[in-house]
Amino acid sequence: MRWRSPARSWWPQHPLRFLPAPAPSLHLLLLLHLFSLWIVQIQVMLTKYSLITKIKGCLRFPRSPVVLCDSWAHLLRTGTLKMRLLWELLVLHSVMVCLADDNTLHGPVFLQEPNSMIFPLDSEEKKVKLSCEVKGNPRPTIGWKLNGSSIDVGMDYRYSLVEGSLLINNPNKSQDAGTYQCVATNPFGTIVSREAKLQFAYLENFKTRTRSTVSVRQGQGMVLLCGPPPHSGELSYAWIFNEYPSFVHQDSRRFVSQETGNLYIAKVETSDVGNYTCVVTNTVTNSRVLGPPTPLVLRNDGVMGEYEPKIEVQFPETVPSAKGTTVKLECFALGNPVPTISWRRADGKQIPRKARRHRSSGLLEIPNFQQEDAGPYECVAENVRGKNVARGQLTFYAQPSWIQRIGDVHAAIEERVSWECRASGRPKPSYRWLKDGEPLLPQGRVQLEQGSLTIPNVSLSDAGMYQCVAENRHGVIFASAELSVIAIGPDFSKTLLKKLTLVKVGGDVIIECKPKASPRPTYSWKKGKDILRENERITVLDDGSLRIVNVTKSDAGSYTCVATNHFGTASSTGSLVVKDPTRVMVSPFSMDVTVGESIVLPCQVSHDHSLDIVFTWSFNGHLIDFEKDGDHFERVGGDSAGDLMIRSIQLKHAGKYVCMVQTSVDKLSAAADLIVRGPPGPPEAVTIDEVTDTTAQLSWRPGADNHSPITMYVVQARTPFSVGWQAVSTVPEIIDGRTFTATVVGLNPWVEYEFRVVAANLIGIGEPSRPSEKRRTEEALPEVTPANVSGGGGSKSELVITWETVPEELQNGGGFGYVVAFRPLGTVSWMQTVVASPDAARYVFRNESLPPFSPYEVKVGVYNNKGEGSFSPVTVVYSAEEEPTRAPTTVLARSLSASDVEVSWAPPWENQHKGRIQGYEVRCWQHDEKEENAKRIRTVGNQTSTKVSNLRGNALYHLAVRAYNTAGTGPSSAAVNVTTKKPPPSQPPGNIVWNSSDSKIILNWDQVKALDNESEVRGYKVLYRWNRQSSTSVIETNKTSVELSLPFDEDYIIEIKPFSDGGDGSSSEQIRIPKISNAYARGSGSSTSSACTLSALSTIMISLTARSSL
Repeated sequence: MRWRSPARSWWPQHPLRFLPAPAPSLHLLLLLHLFSLWIVQIQVMLTKYSLITKIKGCLRFPRSPVVLCDSWAHLLRTGTLKMRLLWELLVLHSVMVCLADDNTLHGPVFLQEPNSMIFPLDSEEKKVKLSCEVKGNPRPTIGWKLNGSSIDVGMDYRYSLVEGSLLINNPNKSQDAGTYQCVATNPFGTIVSREAKLQFAYLENFKTRTRSTVSVRQGQGMVLLCGPPPHSGELSYAWIFNEYPSFVHQDSRRFVSQETGNLYIAKVETSDVGNYTCVVTNTVTNSRVLGPPTPLVLRNDGVMGEYEPKIEVQFPETVPSAKGTTVKLECFALGNPVPTISWRRADGKQIPRKARRHRSSGLLEIPNFQQEDAGPYECVAENVRGKNVARGQLTFYAQPSWIQRIGDVHAAIEERVSWECRASGRPKPSYRWLKDGEPLLPQGRVQLEQGSLTIPNVSLSDAGMYQCVAENRHGVIFASAELSVIAIGPDFSKTLLKKLTLVKVGGDVIIECKPKASPRPTYSWKKGKDILRENERITVLDDGSLRIVNVTKSDAGSYTCVATNHFGTASSTGSLVVKDPTRVMVSPFSMDVTVGESIVLPCQVSHDHSLDIVFTWSFNGHLIDFEKDGDHFERVGGDSAGDLMIRSIQLKHAGKYVCMVQTSVDKLSAAADLIVRGPPGPPEAVTIDEVTDTTAQLSWRPGADNHSPITMYVVQARTPFSVGWQAVSTVPEIIDGRTFTATVVGLNPWVEYEFRVVAANLIGIGEPSRPSEKRRTEEALPEVTPANVSGGGGSKSELVITWETVPEELQNGGGFGYVVAFRPLGTVSWMQTVVASPDAARYVFRNESLPPFSPYEVKVGVYNNKGEGSFSPVTVVYSAEEEPTRAPTTVLARSLSASDVEVSWAPPWENQHKGRIQGYEVRCWQHDEKEENAKRIRTVGNQTSTKVSNLRGNALYHLAVRAYNTAGTGPSSAAVNVTTKKPPPSQPPGNIVWNSSDSKIILNWDQVKALDNESEVRGYKVLYRWNRQSSTSVIETNKTSVELSLPFDEDYIIEIKPFSDGGDGSSSEQIRIPKISNAYARGSGSSTSSACTLSALSTIMISLTARSSL
């Protein structure tokens, strides 16, 4: 690369050269003088024409990739030049790019690249647009190439650029068809786009106007050739039969090849005679042309006989197929009879399910073609005369596709730069590289190998735009990246030395020195103003950092890092402060504790009090969160103590605890182990080894003893009939901690059991094991007999026997049932019957000759699949008795009140009836009701009177009485009538007034008058009680006043109600008489029951408004 001068020439006419003399000479002095003049000219011209721009300490040249930073920019601003090495002058002469702070500066990047296209020649739009959009800073310029040669847009009026896109007016297929590439350039380099092919689609007319007649025999196969005219672009074919729009319909006998356009008729019939015209359509331009008609006639020399298939349409031996495309294979045969077409793979694999067969299998279509679809395919044409086979190979290919692209690289001078790009494709792609749009060859420092590019020691001349190109015979792809080479003197502006570095006595410290510089600088250090010399404790590392080991107090002070490269020198200073180390004074110690206890693990240190100190604790490698786990863990202690309190210790708290102490200069830790003893863990793998009818042999594995030996085991069992888990008897009776087997005894036969084991130690009882599997004990003879065998009652001629069923868990086996035995009292022989249901609890023996209420001896036994068990003890049960045969006599009824009636009767004579009497049933119904709905009251035993309550007042009722026993009820007595009394008064007493005098309370009220339909008032009931008691006292009077002798030291509640022959009437509101402090008081009742306490001289009044129903 070289400088290009503007129109006004200011470039010195003397070229720069390297001189062989190593020491300054006349030639060198002359050279430097000329160079300084050149610098002055640059400054004057650029300043004059405002062609130089300052960018944050760097100078930027318009339309040039040069960005000079630091001391180089200073040279141009001042026109001065110091003595430099000659190769530095060459760098100034080179076109370089300095990475300025403004990171928006970059080379061109494609946003949109041109696509291949087919342009219809007959298009009304006489323009072709190839799109290209690029970004970059500075903004790139865009040019174009056609078939590798640059297009001079200004030399052809048909070409124009519209925002980078190429517009071709009136395109010409002879001049404009070809491969186009967009070329983008800015000061950072050049890139070229992917290749875009421009093709032109057209379809010319057929040259001939007539075609010869085709003559065939009936039954013969025939081919009509289409012969499409000159064209460009994909075509589709159809045939017209005689006249438009009558097209040839394709079926198993007729086929139109979309590869050749020919029409194939497998077997000609008389209906095929006529004119055929080939119709060709360009799918790009949608233009259509018709060929000359071809007449088809039948020969008169007979009908063609049968012959085997002859394949006329056959796909090639090799069909290259692109990934993701739709592959179409054609196959059609002539023959008589018409052949059938079938498809298969020659390698035995199945044809893909996605494949479609069209037009009676003449076309096989495979969409979205993939690698697994490739292989040998066969078309089989077959009829009764034979078959024929066509074979071909579908091969898979894929255009290159990026697996790994290259990315922009910012490298310092002399750094190693390496790129690798990888692409997939079939065949495997090859790679080539471009730099600034031109081929890059492996030479000198540039190493190329397949998709990798390496520059071991990059220089300014290597900066630019690079492209990796991957290609195979099916396509080409491009990947672009920018290489920026940094050349800058040391700069500490963003990476100053740490102002203050703290370290402990005896510790190690590294003071980092990382200025921005390219190429890599050399480093030196100062302590204070003195040069720092390396020794066994002090070392300058490769990256410029200073390392001091085994630090002493004398190492404290200020340190300066000095960085130097070809472009300048810079330095930065920081201070090192040495502190006393932190020491653990009281370390945590291992402990052995029991569950539930609380402990403190100490952690106390001595430290430099000018430093902040932080205590943290870890448990089994995880930091303790004191907020989340505050229920158990708490930090205690002062500034120099970080003791850990653990409350209510659980088994889960056993493990390793580490106290970690950290200051800004050191970090240390101390650890302790905590052993927690607790109840044992659950035993494992409880197994039922053997089961009998009443025993189960168990075994298990011990669980964790939690640091306290297991002393014993307890076995528990559960059945579907038990309430939770129950302890069971075992052999041995006491299972010590070293025994892991036991026999459970006392089990019920034929019951499903599951077992678990609980371990215990000196600390407590542990968690139970997981339950064992469920196992059923073996069957055995039943042992438990039914309980509470009894009976009696029932209907005439019945013996009813009842019992309590035996629970399922006591039946001892399947097929469980009952054996019922009975005999008349005093006889020898038993009658027996079997009740097969285990849920039965009753048996009824029926016999017309069975005497009523006769005693029988009864017993109930049990049985199951294993046999019969024993019987229950014998008990006496009576047979059913007869109903009473006589009705009660002398039935009398009288009204007691408006709601109550008393009824009495005389029992029937004993020698005049059969069946014992257990009691009597009284039926009561109102005159306007049906007897069936009568109220029923039953008495028990010899009772001959009862009261019927809850009746309506002043109403006529009918009553009848009959005897009953277990067999039923006897005949009813004649009904008697009774009328209830009128209802009591509904009006409560009113205007109640009370007075107190000499431990007496005097009550007065108005007389209550009964209504016409109510009973006359016979007197009044006064009900009174203490406010704190529930029992009530009653005084009756026929007056409207009463005198009560009551103490004054209690509150009283008083009610008054009238009574009559119809019962008690409505009660007054409750009257509260409060405790009275003086001997004389007065009051009255009110509906609000409120009271006012007046002064000692006032009268206490309570006003009561009587409640009335009228």
